[in-house]
Amino acid sequence: MGRLFWKFFFFIAIAQITATFGVGVLFWIENLERTNRSSEIDLSPPASFMIRSAAATLQFGGTEALRSLINEGRPHRLQLYAVDEENKDLMGREVPPKLVEEARHVLATEKDRRVVELVKASNGHSYLMFIPAPNDEFGPPPGPGGPGGREPRHRGDRGPQPLFFPTMPIAVAMVASLVFALLLAWYFSYPIRHLKNAFNQAANGNLDLELEPVMSSRSDELADLGRDFDAMTAKLRTLMESQRRLLHDVSHELRSPIARLQMAIGLARVQDKDKLDLTLERIERESVRMDKLVGELLTLSRLEANVPGSMEEPIAIQPMLGEMTSDASFEAETLGKRIESHIDCRVQIKGNPELLYRAIENVLRNAIKHTAPDTTVQIVAQIDEINKMLHLSILDRGPGVPEEEMNSIFELFFRSSRTKSNSAGHGLGLSIARRIVEAHQGFIRAANRKDGGLRVDITLPFMADEPAKGATLES
Repeated sequence: MGRLFWKFFFFIAIAQITATFGVGVLFWIENLERTNRSSEIDLSPPASFMIRSAAATLQFGGTEALRSLINEGRPHRLQLYAVDEENKDLMGREVPPKLVEEARHVLATEKDRRVVELVKASNGHSYLMFIPAPNDEFGPPPGPGGPGGREPRHRGDRGPQPLFFPTMPIAVAMVASLVFALLLAWYFSYPIRHLKNAFNQAANGNLDLELEPVMSSRSDELADLGRDFDAMTAKLRTLMESQRRLLHDVSHELRSPIARLQMAIGLARVQDKDKLDLTLERIERESVRMDKLVGELLTLSRLEANVPGSMEEPIAIQPMLGEMTSDASFEAETLGKRIESHIDCRVQIKGNPELLYRAIENVLRNAIKHTAPDTTVQIVAQIDEINKMLHLSILDRGPGVPEEEMNSIFELFFRSSRTKSNSAGHGLGLSIARRIVEAHQGFIRAANRKDGGLRVDITLPFMADEPAKGATLES
C-alpha cells in the first residue's frame, strides 16, 4: 500500500468517524432533552376518565367515599393522589413537592383535557387530584398502597437516572466507516498505482504498456486519464518511429549526392583540364541539391518545433499569387507548359508571408513538374464569404496519384509509384506545404481529376478587406 492509499484512508475515516460521533451526540442530546421535557403527570385518556370519576365521588360522596374509591383500586388501576392546600395527601402518603407543582401547572394549562382536577370538599378543603405517570409505560402499572401492599413509585421519587449514550450504534458505525474507508481508498489508489507504474515504464523507454485492459471496467476520470495516457504513448511511438524513419530517409537522400560528389572529385583529379569544367559543373549541381535538401529539412524542423516565426502579419493574397504565377509561368514556358490563373481574391490572411509563399509555391512547382508537355496548370481562387475561407486550387494534367497512395502524398520523403525514379526532388515539398498550411489554421487535400491529372485544394481563413467573387472551379 502506498502513501496515497493511507492518505485517502485516513481522511475518509476521520470524516466518517467524526460524522458518526456527531450524529450520535445529537441523538443523545435530543433524547436527554426529551427526557427532561416529559411530564410527570399521566395525561392519558384512562387517567382523565379516572380523575373525573374521583372528582364526582369527592363532590357528591365526600372524602370517605374518595378514600374507599382509592382503597378499592386493583393492581391494574391507576395511582391517584388527592392533595389539599398544605400539600398533604388524603391517604397520608408522601408526595414529592415537584410532582404537586407540576400538577398545578398542568391544571393551569391543560384544563380542556381534565387530567388534573381541583375539587372543594364538604369539609372546606380543596383537593388537587392527579395521577402520576407510570414508571414503565410498557410494563404493568404499579399496585396501590395500603396494608400489605407495596407502595408504588412514581417518576417524581425515582432519584437521578443514568443518561443513555448510544455507545453500541456509534461503535458499529465506526467499524462500518473504517471498512468503507478502506474499500474507497483501495478503489482510488489501485488505478493510480497502475498509472505510476506506466509512467515509470514510459520514462524508461517502454511505450508499449497500455492501461486500457486494466481500466476498461471503470468509467470515471481515472479511466479517462488512463485512456489519455494510452493516446499519449501511441503518439510518442508514432513520433519516435517518424524520427527514426526521417533519419533513415535523410541519410539515404544525402548518401547519393555525397557519393556523386566524391566520384566527381576523384575524376577531377585524374581528368584532363579540358573536361574539368564539366566535372566542376557536376560538383556544383550536387552541392546545390544538398543545400536545397538541408534547407528543406531546416524548414521542416522549424515547423515541427512550432517556431515558424511571426504569424501575425497581414498577407495580401492576390499580389502574392500574382508574383508567384508570373515566376512560375517563366519556368513553365521553358518546359513547353503553360500557367492559367484566376485569382481575383482581394482578401488578407494573417500569418507568415515567407512560409505561406513557400507552401503554395511548392504545390505549384510540383504541378508544373508533373503536368504533361503542352498542357496547362490552373490556379483558381474562390471565396467563401459566409465562413470567411479562401479556397485555392492548383490543377495539373499529370499522371495523378493511385487512390491507395492519396493519403500518403503529404508524408515525408513520399514518392508516388507513378513518379519517375530519376526525377528531381526529395519528397519534402508537399509535406512542408501541409505543415505550413496547418500552421495558418488551414488544411490541404488532394484528389485525382476525372479526366486525368491531380487537384490540390488549399483552404485558409482570411480577414476580409474588399472581397470579390473567385473564379469558377474546374473539376
